[in-house]
Amino acid sequence: MSDTARRVMVIGAGPAGLAAAAAAADAGAEVVLVDEGERVGGQFWRHHPVLTDERLQHQRRRFADLRDRLRGVRVVSSASVWRVEAGPPLRAHVLIGPADAADRRAETIEADAVIVATGAHDRVLPVPGWTLPGVTSAGAAQALAKRDGLAPGVRTVVAGAGPFLLPVAQSVALMGGQVAEVVEATSTGRMLRGWGARAWELTAAVGKAGELGSYLLSLARHRTPYRFGSAVTRIHGGAAVEAVTVQRIDADWHPIAGTERTVECDSVALGHGFTPRLEAAIQFGCEIGSDRFVRVGDDQGTTVAGVYAAGEITGIGGADAALAEGEIAGLAAAGVPDADARRRAPLAARRRMRAFAARLDVHRIGRGWTSWLEEDTIICRCESVPKARIDEYSAASSRAMRLSTRAGLGACQGRTCGRSVEDVLGTGFSLDRRPVLSSVRIGELAALADTKTTITGGI
Repeated sequence: MSDTARRVMVIGAGPAGLAAAAAAADAGAEVVLVDEGERVGGQFWRHHPVLTDERLQHQRRRFADLRDRLRGVRVVSSASVWRVEAGPPLRAHVLIGPADAADRRAETIEADAVIVATGAHDRVLPVPGWTLPGVTSAGAAQALAKRDGLAPGVRTVVAGAGPFLLPVAQSVALMGGQVAEVVEATSTGRMLRGWGARAWELTAAVGKAGELGSYLLSLARHRTPYRFGSAVTRIHGGAAVEAVTVQRIDADWHPIAGTERTVECDSVALGHGFTPRLEAAIQFGCEIGSDRFVRVGDDQGTTVAGVYAAGEITGIGGADAALAEGEIAGLAAAGVPDADARRRAPLAARRRMRAFAARLDVHRIGRGWTSWLEEDTIICRCESVPKARIDEYSAASSRAMRLSTRAGLGACQGRTCGRSVEDVLGTGFSLDRRPVLSSVRIGELAALADTKTTITGGI
């Protein structure tokens, strides 16, 4: 590498992060790619080299190409970024090693530009009975299939909102499980109005048509019912899941009395969309929009000099959108000029995928979902905090509510329950803002002394 090459750090090795690292490296930058996983690929390419069914390896050629282009990139896996600094220079403080290891190595990485590609995680709305064994997130159900070659149960109900329910149902079926039914909260009419409006805009996303066709074929082959305008409003069982109550809901997601029916099952996969992982971007000082995504410009640059954002933290749009945004961010971070021909293809791809991403608003969560909760329904799973306890402190400040109830203070630090707590209270509490981005032992903090280092090329 040249002594004058720009030093680029990428946080996150999913589709956006891989595309960013590859593009920046191809443009001559010194790149380090940091990710908490054991292998690159993120949730989308969460494949086991032996156990994963080939039919679940979506866009595997694209993955192989990106992975091959990382030969000049320093890849730091099993690395927890616990703090970042806006600088200059830009810094990330990292602990390297398995999360449960006692001898993780500390390192501080400096860069001229940083690309935050931390992705998103499942959002699962609380339901009475959702803490029973046999209930998983939709993403966890798909990860079981991709990584371990397993179905979550013998007979599974897949429920929530959004097109992600389709690949999850397919994954369960491919692993030999029976999908009792797919329960989609969005009504048929709303689906047609949202996805059908200006349908010609979707013709550019031709790859999505092929994916949709494979999912629909799977549903038809297994005769899987697909229920629109409905929700799982209760999960039944003693020692484990035995059945669910499925109920019609109105446009704002209030359950409609008298429409209840029982579906027997031994597992439930819930997925009500995704929550962006904003913590690192917030700690850098990036502006977050009213829609709670990172605001970026045409080059994926944030409001902080040298910091770029790509993928689901800028808006939920799927892997293709993330790949395009990552490539744009990588080129920009490496100093490639706006007029450079290398930018044209990813810019065009981003325009195409935005038409698809805009339709996802059809599946947004309605405010009425909290009406299916009961007083003893657990909202914060880490600290076993029920709805009644949160309601008790509804008039308190964010700090007082959390200290009194312990909601959001458990192992996940509000990542799972935070937005549900806000919905129950009817107000935002900025639970995405955290001084420490990942779990750090007190002993690890105490041992930090002179761990400063700079980026070097190579894996």
